[in-house]
Parts: sequence; C-alpha cells; structure tokens
Amino acid sequence: MAFVRQSGVTHFDPELAHHSYVLFTGADSVTRLIALDGTVVHEWPYAGVPPRILDPALNGGRIGDVGVQLSDSGDARGGIYANGTVGQLDWDGNRVWEWGLQAPGGAARQNHDWELLPSGNRLILVTVPRVVPGLGDHVVGDQGLYEVAPDGEIVWTWLAGDHLDEFGFSEAGWAALRETVARDPEDPWGYLEMNSAKSLGANRWHDAQPDTVFQPDNILVSFRKANIIALIDKSSGVVAWRLGPYYAAQAGAQHQRINAHKVPRPLDQTSGQHNPHMIAAGLPGAGNILVFDNQGGAGYPPAPLGIYAGSRVLEIDPATEEIVWQYTAEDSGRPSWTFFSSFVSNAQRLPNGNTLITEGMHGRLFQVTADGDVAWEYHSPYEGYGVAGEPEVKQPRVPGVDRLTLTALVYRAQAVPFEWTPLGGPRS
Repeated sequence: MAFVRQSGVTHFDPELAHHSYVLFTGADSVTRLIALDGTVVHEWPYAGVPPRILDPALNGGRIGDVGVQLSDSGDARGGIYANGTVGQLDWDGNRVWEWGLQAPGGAARQNHDWELLPSGNRLILVTVPRVVPGLGDHVVGDQGLYEVAPDGEIVWTWLAGDHLDEFGFSEAGWAALRETVARDPEDPWGYLEMNSAKSLGANRWHDAQPDTVFQPDNILVSFRKANIIALIDKSSGVVAWRLGPYYAAQAGAQHQRINAHKVPRPLDQTSGQHNPHMIAAGLPGAGNILVFDNQGGAGYPPAPLGIYAGSRVLEIDPATEEIVWQYTAEDSGRPSWTFFSSFVSNAQRLPNGNTLITEGMHGRLFQVTADGDVAWEYHSPYEGYGVAGEPEVKQPRVPGVDRLTLTALVYRAQAVPFEWTPLGGPRS
C-alpha cells in the first residue's frame, strides 16, 4: 500500500490568521516564498540553513533580498562541514554578496544560523575543525561564531570549545561528552550541535537597567546535544547567562511536563531545543525568550524522557526563568504526541499574538493563537532524498538516516511582511 501524506494548505481561518508570506527551503533544496493559500509567489534554486528574507531597514532599503547557501565545500564528511559559500541574492537571483572562499580553510562551513546585524556586518554560525582542549587529541567539529564585515574580513570570533568550563557540565556530563567525542570525533553534526545564534536587539531589560546582562548586542545561542541555552557577552566572550543543561524543577516524566497547563511555572528539562531568541520589541511577549523545545533525545548525560513523545513551544521570562506561555498539541485538543519533531524546527511570534511554528521533521508549518487554536496549517509537498551514512551520494544529509530515504523535512520557516518584497500584498 502506498504511503499518502497531507500536502499543501489543510486549514486557513482568515479571521484568526496573521497575514503574511512564508519563506522556507523544501527538502528538494529550493527556497520558496508562499502565500497563505499555498501559492508559490517566488522561488530561488538554492537552499538556506536557514533562508531568510532581509529586513529592508537593515539592508539599505532594498526589498526582496534573501540569504541562502550558494555552493558546496566538496568536503566528503558532509553535514556541518559541507557548506562552501553563503551569500545574498536579490529578488531576481543575482548575487549581491558572497562569502566563504576567503574563510579559514577556504570554506564558510556556515550551518544552522546567520544574521544581518544593524552595523551591516553578518553574524555567521560556523564549524571549525580543530583539536579542542579537554576533549582529547582528535580533530573535532568545533562550532562558533564569526562576525564578518561586508568586505569579507572576520572582525570577531567566538568558539564554543574555548568555553566548555562555563557550560555547567557535571562530572558525569564531562565523562559522557568525552566518551561521545572519542567514539565519533568526526561526527558530521558536531559534538555540541550548536544550532542557533541571535543577537538580542533592543529590549525592555536593557531599557530598565543599562548594565543588565541583556545587552542588545549580546548573543543568545543554543547547543542542541547539550541541552544548553546560553547568552554570550559580546564584549568579553564569556557566558553571561545560561539555561540548562540540568534543571532542579522537575515534574516527573516527559508527558507530565509537557502537558502541565499552569503558567507561570518554573522551567523544567528542555531536550534538543532549537531557535531560542528574544521576542523583538513591539511584538506581544517582547523581552521574553521563545524556544522550540523538541523533547528529542539529547544531553550529557542523556536527559530522562518519558514514553509519550511530544514537542512544545515555550515562552520564558528570562528574569524569573519561568514558563509564561506554552504550546503543545493538547492546547489544540490533540494528544501530545501528534505534535513532535525530535530535531530541526522553530517558532516565531507574530504581530497579532499568533505564533508561527515549524514542525520541521514532518514539513508542517502552522500558526496558533495564544489560546492554541490553529489559524493556518500547511504541509510542504516538496520532498527530497536524504542520507546520513553515504556522503558520496550528493543528497541532503539527514540525522539518524543511514540509507537513501524520502523526506519532506523543513529546517525553519519565516513569516515575511508583504512590504519586504516587490510583490506587496496581501495575496491571501
């Protein structure tokens, strides 16, 4: 019997939904901009990890420019080593900016995140193959950040391997980390799998207290495999604030945690989280941290998870470290396991208070209201073949997959204001 999956727009309530375009890269490595009715309004024949339409206010007033990956490094190890150059395309696909050949080792090795900063520089999450002190004599895929000027010069560098003592690992955690590295030093996804980096921007904490740790140019990062969310002090490089890897507040097994409805409540164990970022000024929840908590297997040592797999989106007050809003499938009247992505995925707060969620493992994009009502739902019809165990096969590599398989995976999606494109709007 053939497997049939949902495809395209499966629900759209124009009264509840926030109206915008939505940008994502399909599993076929094409980046598309769609309207809420599912119509493809524009596309670029490149993948982005993630793709992002640039805010014209940061881009000299230019509209419709997109950031994507532009070439392969040719590195047979694949994964986070595979990217050669990254850059910026205009609406018509012309290259406005490209970087990577001038990077150390001749390849950008950008992965998981990047950001155009108000200065015009770019913050780029990269992989740096090197020996990390304290993890043995093996060359490993260390990850970190480069700030790159428009002319391609690296003006600031931060490497995770230089700050491991600041991450709060227990003795058991250190042992598990070293054992993992020794077993697979060339893990194509990195020993920490740093998967997010976003500067805080203007925020109410800094407005109220100028010497706060929440300085606008400090950078919030995520280490998926370590269950750590950390704030990097841009001026010193030290970890100024951190959530994880371990939590005192526990409420039993996973299904008890993710289905606890009372908020606010103390933050409990996240596992395999993605895309923590501070909600921008002017949006509902501004100053709080929004994170997609995958509840996928992760941690040094591994975090205990229950039998009812389900992901959650959390909004966290960084001052109290409490959950002040959450979304699980039960908030939409469904069992918790019907919303689950053990890896990839993200969430974005929208101007009307809705949240755009990427349930990436399944290629599902949807909007929910603050009360959990689904306002819009779309299933990517764009499938592609992915493989993790055979790097000579020139296909996207998917964690946990050892044979050539078909997937609809979407890493992240972005709600794009109509006025950021030449099309204007609305189209739906």
